[in-house]
This record gives sequence, C-alpha cells and structure tokens, in this order.
Amino acid sequence: MAHIALYRTWRPQAFRDIVGQQHITQTLQNSLREGRLSHAYLFNGPRGTGKTTAAKILAKAVNCENGPAEEPCNTCSACRRITEGAVMDVVEIDAASNRGVEEIRDIREKVKYAPTEVRQKVYIIDEVHMLTTEAFNALLKTLEEPPAHVMFILATTEPHRLPATIISRCQRFDFRRVPLEEQVSRISYICGEEGVTAEKEALQYVARLSDGGMRDALSLLDQVIAYTGNHVTLQEVLGITGGIGLEQFGRLAEAIVGRDAGAALACIEHLMQEGKSAEKSIENLLYYFRDALMLKLVPNAEEWTDRITDAETFRGMIDSFTTDRLFHCIDVLNHYQAEMKYSAQPQTIFEVAVLKLCSSSGAAGSSSAAAAPAKEENAGNADVASLSRKIAQLEQKLEQLLKSGVPAQPAGKESRERPSGAGGQRSPSSAVATKLGVKLDPYVPHADSPALKQALGKWGQVLQQVKERKITVHAWLVDGEPVAVTEDTLLLAFKSAMHRETTEKPAHKELIEQVLRELLGQPYKLVTAMIKDWKETQAGSAEQPETMRMEEPVPADTRDDFVDEAIKLFGEDLVVVKE
Repeated sequence: MAHIALYRTWRPQAFRDIVGQQHITQTLQNSLREGRLSHAYLFNGPRGTGKTTAAKILAKAVNCENGPAEEPCNTCSACRRITEGAVMDVVEIDAASNRGVEEIRDIREKVKYAPTEVRQKVYIIDEVHMLTTEAFNALLKTLEEPPAHVMFILATTEPHRLPATIISRCQRFDFRRVPLEEQVSRISYICGEEGVTAEKEALQYVARLSDGGMRDALSLLDQVIAYTGNHVTLQEVLGITGGIGLEQFGRLAEAIVGRDAGAALACIEHLMQEGKSAEKSIENLLYYFRDALMLKLVPNAEEWTDRITDAETFRGMIDSFTTDRLFHCIDVLNHYQAEMKYSAQPQTIFEVAVLKLCSSSGAAGSSSAAAAPAKEENAGNADVASLSRKIAQLEQKLEQLLKSGVPAQPAGKESRERPSGAGGQRSPSSAVATKLGVKLDPYVPHADSPALKQALGKWGQVLQQVKERKITVHAWLVDGEPVAVTEDTLLLAFKSAMHRETTEKPAHKELIEQVLRELLGQPYKLVTAMIKDWKETQAGSAEQPETMRMEEPVPADTRDDFVDEAIKLFGEDLVVVKE
C-alpha cells in the first residue's frame, strides 16, 4: 500500500473532524445556525492546529448549496470545487509571499464586485502578520467598511505582531495545541482505517514529537508508515526520527546515580555511534530528569511525563535520586545546554556535563551536609570570627593612614594583576589576581602591534599544534582570539566564560605557552580575558581625554608601612600590591 500525503487524505472536511478545537467549532456552528456571521475573523494559534483548515470549512459552510449550514455537505458542486480550490470567489493568499501594499490594494479593488460563482466572497489570508505596515493600513480601510458579500479570515501564528486596529475589527479565535490523548486517538483511528497496526507507545511518541500540532503528527506518521509498512513499532519510530529509547536514558541515569563515569561515557559513545546528536541527547536527558522529578514529587504524575512512559520499570532508579540531586542535574544540564550553542565541540560539552553529574557531590550530598558534625560548624564559626577581627583591625589602620595623608581607593573595585609587559610589577599572588580578572587598560596600546599581527598570522598553526598534542585543550582554545601582544605577554579574549576558565588551568596554559614559544620564537606568557570586557575597555580608552589628573603620590615610607601591615594581617598570599 502506498502511503503518500496522508495528511491531505485525512484532512478534516467538516467542523466535527477538527481535533482538539471543539470550543471554536461549536461557536462557529452556532453562528452559522443563527445567521450571526462576522465580516472578519482572526484565527491564531500554533502551527498545525487547524487554522487554515477551519477557514476553508467555514468558506464551504457559508457557500454550501444546501446551506448556509452548521456543516458543509461536501457533496454539492460548491463544496467540492472549494475543496479543490477551483472557485474564484474563495481566495487563499499567503501573506509571506504577497506582503506588499500593491497586493492588498488589488484586493480592495476586487471586493467591490459581487461574487460570480458562489453566495459570498471569502478571502483567507494566511500568515497575515507578515504584511507590511502600509499593507495593514490598506487592509484596515476594507475591514472598516466591508461590502456585505465579503468575508475575511486572517490566520497567524504571531497575533502580537498585528496592529491593534486590525485585531479590534475581527472576531478572534485562539486555537490551542491538540491534547496528547486526542492526537493518539485520532492517529490510532487513521491507522485502523489504513489497515496499519501500531504499538501504542509508538503512536504516543509520534504525538509527543508533533508538539500539539495534528498536521505534524500525521506527516510524521506518513513517513513512518512509508518506511515500516503496515506495522509500526517504537524502535522503528526512534530509528527514523533520531530519538533515543527510554532504556538508553535508564542506563545513563543509572551510571550517573552510581557515579560510574566510565559507564556514562560508554553510553554517550554508544549514542554518538548510532548517529544521535549531542544537542538532542542533552535536551532529551534534561527532559528525562524533569520527568523523574515529576514522578518523585507529584502523585500519579504519569500523565504529565513526556519521556518516561513506563514509570514502574524505572521507579527503583528514580527513588535512588534525592530531590536535591534531581534539581542539581537539571541545573547542570541546562547550563551546559546553553554553552553548547556556542561550542564547536558539542560532544565534548555533553561529556563534560555528564562527568560533572557523576562527580559532583554538592547538591547530591545536601542531606549529609545538613547532618555534618557540629564541631565542623563550630570551627567554621571560629574562622569567621577571626577574620572579622582582622578586618576590624585593618579598618582601624586604614583610618589612621588616611588621616596621615594616604588617598583612599575607590570602593568596590577589585585588585587586578598588572601585566608584566606593560612596565608593572608582577603581584605576589598571580593565581588570585588571575581569578579576579586582568587589568586591560595597559594592553590597549598594544592592540595594533606588529607582534600581534605576527601572532594572528600564525594562530592557525598554533591551534593545529595544540590540537595534535591534546585535542581537548584545542576544543576550549578555539573559542579564544589574540587581541593584544606586549613584549612578553599575549592577551587572548574569549566569548565563553567556561572556555576561558578551562584554558586558565595550569596544565593547559603550560601546553599553549610551549606551542607559542616554538612557533613565535619568544616565551610569551598567556593572559586571558572576556571579549566583552576587552571591547568595553577599548571603548573607554577612546573616550578618555588626553590629559588626566594624577593623584598625589603616596610617600614611600607610608606605603611600605601600609603594605607590611596588610601582609601581617592577611598573609602574603592574599595581598595584591597595585602601583
């Protein structure tokens, strides 16, 4: 049996055949029965929910030779010809292709004339939100004073883009997504009429993929039937659509709850070998943990779950997750899913996300953290009290020094490490300074240096060498871009904070600096920053006046006393000297 264009075959021909929009069809039928028809209707809602179909059925109902009737007869000449699109007085216009004012002016000229073939002229304008402002203004005049023999039906998926003046002159009907149960029932009925047997789980999966659109569900069903023949199974649907089976999620979740990183990576590798995309995998895993959370918190939540269709099979595994850990899993996956959009290595991001779920113990161990020994809590309180005393002492010293003439630093600014190539001293704690950030102003004059042009010319070779030595480091480094080079420092700007933080790891920096030394012939030190901060610094430097007021220098002896006192209170590792 050839199954081609199943949606057209089973497209509704009457109001009673439209699935999931009974609130609209009942209102339209009442209007037809009582003769209270409007001159303009606005059908809006998600794609595939029956807007254009309902418009054509309404056009047939008002022009049926046996009507106007609550339902078109679909047997008279008018109904059959409107279904075939052969009636000149029923016009369907795609506003995405005919969005200009000239097309609407053409309609305004034609609506003056009476219909020639049927009782009433009907203009169905699909995707009406695509019209230009001038076209809307031209249409508005016709909607304000329409001829009695004309009906307009506007259909759109984005009603918020329509002018309020247009909406106010139409009867508005909001089409909803078709409920899952109604979709499955309709699809099952169609399969029976077509002589096709199908597993219930397969039909449920097809309905879920359609996201409430009956048209998409039937199109997908047509594709599945063409591939499988007269028997549809869940595994075949998963194979065609690129979906991931519930048991694969179960194995991955078991590896996560058991903190078995090896098994988790094996599951990911198996998914990739099957041709699954990392983006779709992390999205489905996120939905899986969402379903697990629903089953854990909401009684009888099976009807609310999308991925876990057989809750009893996985009940034991779900119960092994604490509620806090499920929340933690969702947060982590959501974070890395956002990062994946900007990554050239989505599989690596997926692997990192799963490894983080396997190794993290913060949220998973919230119950044990709450039951931590009291002595650890007391020790933490003692540390806080000690630090508070030191801060109070430092504040007293600062007050004394300010009275003696030391200028105060602006509040809220973080100490930042001066680049060694900009003529400054390297801070005693470079690691802390790196975490806090890098002062970018000294690098601005070096943004057009010959050394930078040389680095940019060989940057492709640098990436290739890093990739050959360690591909994971290359995956993070590829997001960076050299923006300034001083005598012994190369500044690399990143779009992604996660890529920058990973590149900052000592082992990774050492590898990159070694490659820079070999290819550029000089031992450059790698410094990283965010591209947004770099651009803001460049813009700020361009706006500064050429001459700037200089603060009075701090006496050397007073400065040394201040530094010694700070080191004495906090230790050398926590003090950053800023000239």
